[in-house]
Amino acid sequence: MPRMTAARAAVEILKREGVSNAFGVPGAAINPFYAALKAAGGVHHTLARHVEGASHMAEGYTRARPGNIGVCVGTSGPAGTDMITGLYSALADSVPILCITGQAPTAVLHKEDFQAVDIASIAAPVTKSATTVLEAAQVPGVFQRAFHLMRSGRPGPVLIDLPIDVQLTEIEFDPGLYEPLPVHRPAASRRQIERALDLLDASERPLIVAGGGVINADASALLVEFAELTGVPVVPTLMGWGTIADDHELNAGMVGLQTSHRYGNATFLESDFVLGIGNRWANRHTGRLDVYTRGRTFVHVDIEPTQLGRIFAPDLGIASDAGAALDLFIEVARERKGAGALKDRSEWAASTQHRRAALQRRTHFDNVPLKPQRVYEEMNRAFGPETRYVTTIGLSQIAGAQMLHVYRPRHWINCGQAGPLGWTIPAALGVATADPEGSVVALSGDYDFQFMLEELAVGAQHRIPYVHVLVNNSYLGLIRQAQRTFAVDFQVRLEFENLNSPELGVYGVDHVKVVEGLGCKAIRVTEPDRLLPAFEEAKKLAAEFRVPVVVEAILERVTNIAMSGTDIASVNEFEDLATEAAHAPTAVRPLAAS
Repeated sequence: MPRMTAARAAVEILKREGVSNAFGVPGAAINPFYAALKAAGGVHHTLARHVEGASHMAEGYTRARPGNIGVCVGTSGPAGTDMITGLYSALADSVPILCITGQAPTAVLHKEDFQAVDIASIAAPVTKSATTVLEAAQVPGVFQRAFHLMRSGRPGPVLIDLPIDVQLTEIEFDPGLYEPLPVHRPAASRRQIERALDLLDASERPLIVAGGGVINADASALLVEFAELTGVPVVPTLMGWGTIADDHELNAGMVGLQTSHRYGNATFLESDFVLGIGNRWANRHTGRLDVYTRGRTFVHVDIEPTQLGRIFAPDLGIASDAGAALDLFIEVARERKGAGALKDRSEWAASTQHRRAALQRRTHFDNVPLKPQRVYEEMNRAFGPETRYVTTIGLSQIAGAQMLHVYRPRHWINCGQAGPLGWTIPAALGVATADPEGSVVALSGDYDFQFMLEELAVGAQHRIPYVHVLVNNSYLGLIRQAQRTFAVDFQVRLEFENLNSPELGVYGVDHVKVVEGLGCKAIRVTEPDRLLPAFEEAKKLAAEFRVPVVVEAILERVTNIAMSGTDIASVNEFEDLATEAAHAPTAVRPLAAS
């Protein structure tokens, strides 16, 4: 049997599990792993500027392609704690990433050695498994189990902590004999699917709510096939956006308190049956449950059994992988259609498109400073169906979800439940690494952008091109809007007069200088008719120089974006609504009279 260090065995397993990229920051306690990484070859490593950034790069990398598992690596102590936010956001959004940390030698783990911390205990609540490996011979088994856990059931992250002496110990290991463990995913039974379709058939105005589990299962094509077969309109969740193209005749729009469409909420309130597939009834989607559930029958399909009934009790819960369930839904629906037993849903489906054409928000404003709505209008013009959008949280994300268009799965890559500021830049770099020739467009407000902007240097160093749209109002916009409830505007202003860039007025940070100082390109836009040319120029610069290109749009200081604090029936529309087609020129459906 061949002998090699446990660190080298770990690298060989990564390659045999399909890992081709890793993101991280080396250090003393993880250097044996890095030495093995170099000696083995086959895994491209991207050096991050911050270890949290590496974890978000791994997330973006995973989310971009079916089957990808992003890997992030760091030394002991603070490197591991820095990656906790990445593990939390990955767990919350069902994203498999592998975090590998170095550790002090086993003999001094409880002797307050330099940078020795019980990272496994710290990470346990935000991972599917967190293990400090104390015996070198266990390293292959721990890594094998890690990949099995990440892929089985509800996907999620795993942390493996390797003491330096464990990494250096030689073990017997033959990479040629290594085999990944079979992946386990629960599957619905035919009886369950037949019962679900019985409930659907008894309804008059059914909807399908398609969540991120459909995308995780790579089952978007099956979802669309089932919708077309039954004629049932689809509501994608924020995490499921792209499962069905925005211009599909059965796309009923998004529902929720914030990232929703007027027509989506209106259609949902008219429905009497909801089939949720791969979704978790997130509170920003449902709002008040009495409003959301009243008068509706619910069937919930989710890969994780404990999700069923977690938020409210469905009339029928089915523990199943979304793809396995949809295969059976299609099979049974075809049989019923052949027997003439499926209802004609065309009138109901047509009504969803009538609402889409009638209930629209205005995007066309000529104001200076810019209104954010105009930025998204011009983004729709500049960036086509092939674009992968990447964003995290804030008014920029909420308005973007209300006004942008997504046509394919994994083309809206959004940190959903956790929403950490700073996520967007490193995640976009991970996405662009996974899709180096693709069109990747990130979207940030100024505060999200400033949290981890040092990672732009990673894009410059490693030639990772993408376009970053930065909407700058020098405000914590979402928090300011939330503070209206308390009649305050407190500790949310970022403005100051920059002595080195007086032309900015009170907008403070000179993002163009900072971005250029980090080796990237930047364009500032202050007038609406300059937005589209700037986006087109940014695409050319990214292609030519192979670096991130930032387009900064200087916004009006205060804009309130449509949202509700309570329920989907009472969304506050702060701006004038679209009353003619010219008010929303890039809408999927031209505005029609209601």
